[in-house]
Amino acid sequence: MEVLFEDDSIIVCYKPAGVATQTKNIGEQDMLSLVNNYLASKNEKPTAHVVHRLDQPVEGVMVFAKTADAANKLTKQITEHTFKKKYYAIISREAFPNEGELTDYLVKDNRTNLSKVVKESDPRAKKAVLRYRVVEQWDDRKLLDIDLYTGRHHQIRIQLASRTAPIIGDVKYGGVSTGHNLALCSHYIGFNHPVTGERMGFDIRPKGEDFEDSRIAG
Repeated sequence: MEVLFEDDSIIVCYKPAGVATQTKNIGEQDMLSLVNNYLASKNEKPTAHVVHRLDQPVEGVMVFAKTADAANKLTKQITEHTFKKKYYAIISREAFPNEGELTDYLVKDNRTNLSKVVKESDPRAKKAVLRYRVVEQWDDRKLLDIDLYTGRHHQIRIQLASRTAPIIGDVKYGGVSTGHNLALCSHYIGFNHPVTGERMGFDIRPKGEDFEDSRIAG
């Protein structure tokens, strides 16, 4: 497991694509168990707390809390939108504008585990907002740097797909199959340390195969 930062309250690490944040499937490894195994190997209590999640096929940087108090304080920052998340995504639509803010209203279908865009008047709808800019372009591909303002289920994936710009490899939402995990990486998180209050930020480079042709590849 790749650890980026650790102290008595938190542990920041890299989640590879293909590993779930937390799973109920017996025998399947997830990030929570990897973190707890790592803590146990150092004779620390294996009682890490999940603060936020990344979809299984998405790679990126995550923070886990070591104490319930730290978990509560980080969760509060997410609720108050002071916990910052940035993503890289690759799309294959040349006509897509070079920057913009996307606002939609989403509903999750629990039966299919997919989200869809609905009208604002839908009583189940949750507002979803992100801002993006194109930071690189090659062949028919565009690399987007995305500021995520709300953390809805599959938000980035459905917001782009609904504009006929699905993420490369995201076959669930109409993306081209590449044989790789989808080209989406949570590359930055920023938050206030739950004990000291110090502002912290962690940035990584994506390792996914589809990012290899870009200048931001790890």
